Amino acid sequence: MAKQKRTKQQKQARGKNTSRQSLRIRPAKFTPPPPKEKGKLDYKPGKYCVRDLSLAKEGRKLIEWAESHMPVLMELRERYRKTKPLQGYTIAGCLHVTKETAVLVRTFVAAGAKVAWSGCNPLSTNDAVAAALAAESIPIFAWHGNHKDFYWCIERTLDFHPNLTLDDGADLINTLHEHYPQYAAEAVIGGTEETTTGIKRLRARADAGELLFPVIAVNDAETKWDFDNVYGTGQSTIDGILRATSVMLAGKNFVVAGFGHCGRGVAIRARGMGANVIVTEVKATAALKALLEGFRVLPMDEAAKIGDIFCTATGVNNVIRKRHFQSMKDGAIVCNTGHYDVEINLVELKQLTKSKRQIRPNCEEYRLKNGKKIYVLAEGRLVNLAAAEGHPSEVMDMSFANQFMSQIRLVELDKQGKRLPPEVIPIPPEQDEFIAQTKLQTMGVRIDKLTRDQQRYIHDYLAGT
Repeated sequence: MAKQKRTKQQKQARGKNTSRQSLRIRPAKFTPPPPKEKGKLDYKPGKYCVRDLSLAKEGRKLIEWAESHMPVLMELRERYRKTKPLQGYTIAGCLHVTKETAVLVRTFVAAGAKVAWSGCNPLSTNDAVAAALAAESIPIFAWHGNHKDFYWCIERTLDFHPNLTLDDGADLINTLHEHYPQYAAEAVIGGTEETTTGIKRLRARADAGELLFPVIAVNDAETKWDFDNVYGTGQSTIDGILRATSVMLAGKNFVVAGFGHCGRGVAIRARGMGANVIVTEVKATAALKALLEGFRVLPMDEAAKIGDIFCTATGVNNVIRKRHFQSMKDGAIVCNTGHYDVEINLVELKQLTKSKRQIRPNCEEYRLKNGKKIYVLAEGRLVNLAAAEGHPSEVMDMSFANQFMSQIRLVELDKQGKRLPPEVIPIPPEQDEFIAQTKLQTMGVRIDKLTRDQQRYIHDYLAGT
């Protein structure tokens, strides 16, 4: 890989001859500040902060259900339970606290790691799952609705002085880089990133020469984004919309903003429910793909006039804004399945609004000054996690297997005295193939293999017509 030019920040961070063991983010007897949340919390400093510890029994059932539907990750857990390759390493995780995430956390612990966890979205934590992990003495700082304490929760995971990170959206990695650059450069051996938005942020940081440790792009694994992003996002987004609204999709004009992997998945599933799907795009090749898939393609200015349901999946801000709200039908439903809550401009919507009320769980009615009503789901945040349960366990099985194997890879290199360059690192193709093969085996599916003659033919550059 090409060598990067070191920035002033990197040189300063690496300039001090400090051993990893002696570097600390906090003093040994550091007392963390309390959370800002004024509602009921079960908080034990240095141990956990969750909504209600009494939900642990319910959470354990949810986790056990997920474990029974994640055979690849469970096989990896059994494989590494005895050897414990992660012994002596601490992972700070910032990822949606769902039942599937709990299976991953338990797998890390079984492999010997010490784990400290926070959620990567204020509305995506399942409080029962968080309680179950806390009851198992796993440091976790997450609860549903932790808007004011989102970064406080991330900071609490850093109290454990991690040498590995696991991120979904890069908030944890950004916190380390912006506030603890020397620690990030010297003590963290590497990290992993789960989602498209996070990878974009990290590549931008790396291009600027500001990335202080290697991050493996789990999102870019074929067994992640061609499955999790397409089929997981598609199903769970429709699930979230239905739970929040209970409307019929058949016959509705369903507008999907963005035809990347996630948008494609939503469009496919909405069509499967009988909706008339309209796609909006800024990229010509993506728009062409949508058109050839049989979807109608329009600019958002035109789609806004005829859409019944709108779902953004772009990773870009201000996709739906004031002029679009003004031209929407009375009763239009608007939601987002992109990582951050910036795709729907709620500030501009409020400027048009006469009154607002919650009419259903995760469904707010905005009554506009022009007399129309607009319904916004899940506060414009990830509707599939805030209003539903996130992706099905079966598809997260492969994504989290990639997370686990990538963390193992970082540790194995560290034990050999090696370290990847501070770049965004791709998943090895053989890892993708291993996970896909294992998944097929657990499903009882067999496939063909190339013969030696076929393998020779593929690589015979002299073979002609």
